[in-house]
Amino acid sequence: MLAGTMFVLLNGSFGIGKTTTARRLVEALPDTAISDPEHVGFVLRRLPAFLLGLSRQPDDYQDMALWRRLIVPQARWVHGRAKTVVIPMAFTNRSYFADFVGALEGTGPVTKLCLVAPLDVIRSRLLERGTAEGRAGLTRFELRRSEECVAAHADPFFGQPIDATASPEAVSADILAVLSRKSPKK
Repeated sequence: MLAGTMFVLLNGSFGIGKTTTARRLVEALPDTAISDPEHVGFVLRRLPAFLLGLSRQPDDYQDMALWRRLIVPQARWVHGRAKTVVIPMAFTNRSYFADFVGALEGTGPVTKLCLVAPLDVIRSRLLERGTAEGRAGLTRFELRRSEECVAAHADPFFGQPIDATASPEAVSADILAVLSRKSPKK
């Protein structure tokens, strides 16, 4: 079992299963919670650009400096109520990723994991999700970002690769095994 405090950064493409995996980890590990940076992005995307000091909203809220500043205190706030914090996010920009990890490391250890799968698997999952939401096809944003994610996440810089083509149970079990090896013993 895990001992101590840590952040588990669960990187991976859109539609690869980060949120599902994060929920399974919360169920499996005591004193664990999710800090989802997308929630901050959802709020910022709904504000008029001028309120954010921008001439227009960027296509991706990760490109907002304010979003990148706010997700660190959000994760630390969740850390205040849980020893292990799982953070599901699709980082592909090396600088954004390094800055976020560096800021978290000032609070506690960060385990960087990256769910990986072939592009056709990810797009199939995105199509299933879109159909469940009543949409037909993928958006241009989903097409572009899924391709960017697959290319970027081939680099171990973005986290220890975890094969996400398996069932959610198997993916979670693989991650739990990695975390148990990284956990300091009492």
